[in-house]
Amino acid sequence: MPDALLRHPFMSQTALAECHDQAMVQAMLAFELALADVQEARGGVPEGTSAEMRRCLENHAFDMAAVAAGVASGGNAAIPFVKQARSALPGELRRYFHQGATSQDVIDSALMLLLKPRLAALDGLLVRCRLAALELMSAHEGTVMVGRTLMQQALPFTFGVKVAHWAIGLEQARRRLAAVELPVQFGGAVGVHSGLDEPGLDELGLDFMDALAQRLGLSAPVLPWHTDRQPIHALGTALDAAAVAAEKLALDISLLTQTEVGEVAEPFAPGMGESSSMPHKRNPVRCAMIRGAARQIHGLVTVLLNANAQPLERGLGEWHAEWTPLVDSALLLEGALEQAATLLEGLEVNPEAMRRNLAATGGGIMAEPVSRLLAPVLGQDAAKRVSAEAAETARLKGIPYAEALEAHAQVKGKLEAEALRQATDPALYLGSSKAQVRRAIAWLQRK
Repeated sequence: MPDALLRHPFMSQTALAECHDQAMVQAMLAFELALADVQEARGGVPEGTSAEMRRCLENHAFDMAAVAAGVASGGNAAIPFVKQARSALPGELRRYFHQGATSQDVIDSALMLLLKPRLAALDGLLVRCRLAALELMSAHEGTVMVGRTLMQQALPFTFGVKVAHWAIGLEQARRRLAAVELPVQFGGAVGVHSGLDEPGLDELGLDFMDALAQRLGLSAPVLPWHTDRQPIHALGTALDAAAVAAEKLALDISLLTQTEVGEVAEPFAPGMGESSSMPHKRNPVRCAMIRGAARQIHGLVTVLLNANAQPLERGLGEWHAEWTPLVDSALLLEGALEQAATLLEGLEVNPEAMRRNLAATGGGIMAEPVSRLLAPVLGQDAAKRVSAEAAETARLKGIPYAEALEAHAQVKGKLEAEALRQATDPALYLGSSKAQVRRAIAWLQRK
């Protein structure tokens, strides 16, 4: 597959540089060496075993092609990895390497180690998004624009409110991701630590598991979770929630960048958004990359969800199906959030276009408050009809809505011109917009 052309551009290049075959092997080795450390500390292996293993293996050149080839016959990368590692050790140490562990212990723990820095990177990107959004919200608390429902102009609110919703969605996702635990996996063949060689060690299995978690900087589960895939469910859905928040941001911005709307524009960069055939175009490419990544994440997470219920004490294909979607989701999300942070930090806002679009209906979006103003004078039905007729007159003649109302036969002389002007001024019909922005800012600033 032409990954560099079709798959990798949607991912974080930093993450790609850190998540590769060698990194996975090093994560598996970190698990095995930490296991030897904690077992030696409790008398499970002879003194000096873990240090000698570390000396032999830390700089060992694993045959990556052989590890990859071994997956086809063993079903996972841990089996050929353990074989290679043991063959690199002195004969008397081999029995103690991987003691009490099973392949799933190695793979699950290694994946958690591989993903741990990715979650830290995602948190940093979401913090960048929050800070940039706070600046936009403060700057545009009172910037009036039209709200749109069912893709049509509805009523006015402020751009600050729109940004607030983007920011809250992203921050909710950040807090959810921050609460996700990455647990160590250690249970042995059927999850009850029955593969430990020395008498009495079986009873120390949970102690070993807890000590292993502490040494690796992972969380300690209640029990080994070989076919209890709640940790994967929690992580996958948290990644997807962040993808949804980023996609919402990108969808809104892409719609607002349309030529006929022009209320915002993506940050300018040489060559960014260019067309292969139309030199005049400035395509919202960052939005496209975010949405493309998010759509892939949604699909990948369905694989994780469909694999969550696993049989008996070891999954048959369900566990194997998790690996790629889990890692790819994290890398895709990191790529999407890099684009989202850049978007928010450099978003070009055009208040003049917002004012122009508010007038696109000839003032018709203010028909609701006008109807309310007219109802006590004309009655409910007549007020609704007159407000609509004046809006259409304003649109056709290109005159202010207040002027069309004042000239309407059923309104003329019945209301003060100032009252009509205020009723047709979008800036005076913002509801709780400004209060919502201030409330959102206060919430976002509570770390």
